[in-house]
Amino acid sequence: MTIEPPPIPWLEPGQPFPPFCDAWGENSPAPGLLCAGSDLKVDTLKQAYSSGIFPWYGEGQPILWWCPEPRMVLDVQNFRIHPSLKKAIKQFMRSQRCEIRMDFAFDEVMRACSASPRVGQSGTWILPEMMDAYSNLHRAGFAHSVETWIDGHLAGGLYGVSIGRAVFGESMFHNVSNASKIALAALVAFCRQHKISQIDCQQNTRHLASLGAGEVSRSEFVNRVKILTPAPAIDWQFVPVYWNNLVASTGPNT
Repeated sequence: MTIEPPPIPWLEPGQPFPPFCDAWGENSPAPGLLCAGSDLKVDTLKQAYSSGIFPWYGEGQPILWWCPEPRMVLDVQNFRIHPSLKKAIKQFMRSQRCEIRMDFAFDEVMRACSASPRVGQSGTWILPEMMDAYSNLHRAGFAHSVETWIDGHLAGGLYGVSIGRAVFGESMFHNVSNASKIALAALVAFCRQHKISQIDCQQNTRHLASLGAGEVSRSEFVNRVKILTPAPAIDWQFVPVYWNNLVASTGPNT
């Protein structure tokens, strides 16, 4: 049974976000929807992510802010590499044609993610204003890309937000089979090296679950974020040593 939820708050720029517990519930038309309005400035996005909130909306809609219950999270120690991916990573690591780069082509990664087809979606939420906003966040040091390159060409990658030692995944794409999964594996290896415990995946999908992600309660997730975001920022630079022991130790049921 769908319950008619209360109207969502409309935020003017600079207004604080409502408590996460005010988000619409599971029986509402849009579970996890918290509020609308405000802007996509760097400080606003930092405030949102530091509170477990993220923007997501389509063309013709106002800015919508979300804090779903439960939250999908990849604890990096639980990352699961299946045999085919393990083989692909080993081949990638050995090949002089292949390279992992970080923040080399952030805007290009965003454009590729925007153009990537999604099951059940006819459009994209990565609109031009979102690209501009996250490019600004990237230049401010709070958004990053992880990229797989083959023969000097961008083959796949992902981008997300990083505040302190909290990492929030946003989107990924591939032009070559396994290229986005290898980028995710590189991010996991990087996170392990820097003692980053989790990667936010926002919402549950079968693909993320197959890689070891699982659900935690919204309150647990927000509590974790409040601990992780004040930590010192890290240097986003990938070096080959980060691959060490990743393939050998990848969580349960590999």
